[in-house]
Order: sequence, then structure tokens, then C-alpha cells
Amino acid sequence: MSAVGVLRSRRVLRQLQLGLPASVFRRYSLDVPAPLLRTQGYVDGRWVSAASVFPVLDPATGQELARVSDCGPAEAQQAVQAAHRAFQSWRETTAKERSVLLRRWFDLLMLHKDDLAKLITFECGKPLRESLGEVAYSASFLDWFSEEARRIYGDIIPPPVKDRKLLLLKQPVGVASIITPWNFPSAMISRKVGAALAAGCTVVVKPAEDTPLSALALAELAERAGIPPGVVNVVPCSRDRTPSVGQVLCTDPMVAKISFTGSTATGKMLLKMAADSVKRVSMELGGHAPFIVFDSADVDMAVGGAMASKFRNSGQTCVSSNRFLVQSGIYDHFLDKLGRAMDAELRLGHGSEPGTTQGPLINSRAAEKVVHHISDAVSHGARLLKGGTRLSGSFMEPTLLADVTTDMLCTKEETFGPLVPVIRFDTEEEALAVANGTDVGLAGYFYSQDIAQIWRVSEALEVGMVGVNEGILSAPEAPFGGVKQSGLGREGSRCGVDEYLEVKYLCFGGLRP
Repeated sequence: MSAVGVLRSRRVLRQLQLGLPASVFRRYSLDVPAPLLRTQGYVDGRWVSAASVFPVLDPATGQELARVSDCGPAEAQQAVQAAHRAFQSWRETTAKERSVLLRRWFDLLMLHKDDLAKLITFECGKPLRESLGEVAYSASFLDWFSEEARRIYGDIIPPPVKDRKLLLLKQPVGVASIITPWNFPSAMISRKVGAALAAGCTVVVKPAEDTPLSALALAELAERAGIPPGVVNVVPCSRDRTPSVGQVLCTDPMVAKISFTGSTATGKMLLKMAADSVKRVSMELGGHAPFIVFDSADVDMAVGGAMASKFRNSGQTCVSSNRFLVQSGIYDHFLDKLGRAMDAELRLGHGSEPGTTQGPLINSRAAEKVVHHISDAVSHGARLLKGGTRLSGSFMEPTLLADVTTDMLCTKEETFGPLVPVIRFDTEEEALAVANGTDVGLAGYFYSQDIAQIWRVSEALEVGMVGVNEGILSAPEAPFGGVKQSGLGREGSRCGVDEYLEVKYLCFGGLRP
């Protein structure tokens, strides 16, 4: 064997010793039909190339999957203009026409769910089973908003005098800039775009630079569904070009609305840009979710909820539990059962492998942050019970920490990785003070069998969404959003369409009684 081969064999052996399967080190092929594997931007119903391209990588292996058009401000401007032109006719379509088109788009997503799931797994890293779940979740928003399109009602107000009629109309705001994250590269688009199109708006989508392939596949299926040119536009771009493209999408006078999902820091920058022209904004920003387990809880149920909430997408969701607070009476029991569940249920590997439950983190920076949080906690007295090791590339062992205190970094910042820091508490008041002691408030979870306590804690938690004895709370029928610095507005549910509508008041006078 050559020297290179010997070194590679030693590296593989070392990684196997650290818990990664050998399959991670073989080459994988993204087997998706060419029509769905699009690599150009989509503007005004045409596939357009840019002057340069950027690579899309498999985060599990570092292999290049494709090279995608690196759109810049010029392409973003063209997309905004196309959306503005299309808005003039799209706003005049009937609610039924929009409903039928959205339903066709839904049907196509379900028809191609296997290929769409492969795209998500290869560019995002999540296990294929989770990717299939995301495709179904993504499609459910198109299904939901296809129905909501026909339920956009105005109102009639009783007038104060006899010769007037007072009416309220709901009208689409106009062109919407849609800026989405990498962790749900399909669902975050459909949740926003489905609502916008149902309301009669047109959109320009800027997907995350790590995951543009899913967005472009959605555009391909939108075209097949018969959605007219210019109604849906997609402008992928690299990290280097994101600021200049974002500048266009947030400041162009033809853009009436911005919907963004991402970090709180980036959201604040976009808000500043939108402020000059007072654009409508929806912001779904960072979370730091508490997961509270009271003495009265069903511990097995709480452990199941913790596993579902924490380890979905390897902890890379905005509603992932980040701070675990367990009451003293069941603290050790909960840690023991959770540790056993982690050993029994979690398997690291490439997302396309059938047994994988934990894929890689999105990139090396994400893994480095988790390692930093672990080392900081251990240096301040936390006990490392499980994991704690960074493996090959951006793979990270699921990690369980005990004796965590609120002065540790992992309780002050969102980790966005497979780290479970567990804090001991004695009283309900103490738990709520820790849970609410942050400037964000997206989701929160708690487990209790005490009905009075359930009502008290549900009302006291300073978050936009509460899971009571439940670790997964998202659904198209329910409003999604946070309080404090976790964002503005709501997505999904009947509230989602309202974010893309203006209310116009009509005072119809001169009517003789």
C-alpha cells in the first residue's frame, strides 16, 4: 500500500474508533433527474446564468455537488422588476385561480418527494427520513395556503350614521423579498411563498448559499404547475455576494415586503435597511428555547420529547431546545434515562444511509461553536456524561452535560448543535426566571402533570410558542413566530396570509336612508 493509502487507512481507523461509520468516507452520488437539479437562477420564467458560479458542497463529505450561478445585484434587480411586472396581472387573478395553481404545486412536490428529499439530504446533511418529512411539511404549506387563498375575507362595519356604509377590503401588498435559511431549505420557502401567492403577491427568493438546489427545484415545479412567469423568482448567490444582493432586495422601491428567517443579528441589519422606505417586514429570528421538566412530569414522556426536540437535524433548528432545566426530585433519574436513550437511538453517518439519525453540522464553523460551548461549560464545572468530541469534518458527537449553571456560555447563546446542557432547579419560580432571562423568545417546552401548574407556566413563559408535554409543535395550521428579539409577525395558519395583505377602509357616503 502507498504511503498515502496507509495514512488514509489510519485516519479512517481513527474515525471508526470515534464512532463514525466507514460509509462516511466513501463517495456518494446525488442521483436526481436533471430537470430537478437546476443550477441557474430563475427570473421572469427563464433560467438565467450569472457571470460566475459558486460550489454547493455535501457537508458530510465535502464533495462538490454542483456549481450554481452566483447572482449579483444586477440579477436581483432584474428579478424585482420581473416580479413587479407580474404583480400587475397576478393581483387580478381570482382567489380560485390562485388556489388551483398552489394545489398543483403541492401535488408536484408530493409526486417528486423522493428526489426533493435527496437534494435536502445532500446539500443540508440531514438524514433522509427527516428530509422526506421536510418535503411533506413543505408541501403541507402549499396545501394549506391553496385553501386559505379562498378565505381572505373583508368586513362590513356598522356605520355611525344612516347615510353611509363602511367596508374593509384586503389587498396584496405587492412584491415580497423572501430570504431563507439553510436548515429547512424547502419548508421555509413554501411557508412564505405559499402565503404570499395566496394573497396575490409576487416574490423574489434568495435562498441560503449552502442550500440553493432545493429552492431551484421548487422553482422548476412551480413552472410546471403553471404559475406565470415573474410570479416566483429565485436568485441564488454566494456568501460574498449576499450583502449586495440583500441590499437590493431590502431597499428597492418596488419591493413592498420583506420576509426573513435567520439570525437575530442579520435580522436587525435587514430591518435597518427596510426602515428607509418603511417596508412591511416579517422576521423569524433566533431562539434559545428552554425545556423544563418538573417533578410531576412523566419522565419517559419528557425524555422522548427531549430527544425529538433536541436532535432533529442534529440540533440545527430555531425551535430546538437549548437549555434543559430539570427539577431536583427527578434530576438524576432524567439524566440516566436520557443518556440511555441517546445511546440506543442516535447513529452518526451520511444522511443517505438508512440507519443514520444524526448527520453533520452544516459546516466547520458550526462544529467549532459546539466545541467551544462544551469546553467553556466543562471549564466552569459541568460534568461531561456523553459525547463531547468533534469527529471528521463537521460531524459532532451528541453531547450530554450535567451540573450546568447559568454563567456558562451554552446557557447564554443559542448553540445550534447536538448539545444537551442540563440545569438543576428547585422551584417553579426559579425555573421561570432562568427560562425568561434572555432577550429572545421563540419557543419553550415543559413537562408537568399538574394542571394548575400547566396553566401558570404556559402563561408565564415569555415565548411565542409553547409545547406542553410535547417536543414537536410546528404545523401549517398553527401560527409560527416569537416575541422579544425572536422576530416580528407570524407564519403559517390563517395569520400567515395577513402578513402579505393591506387593509383598506372604504367609507361609502351619500346614501339616503
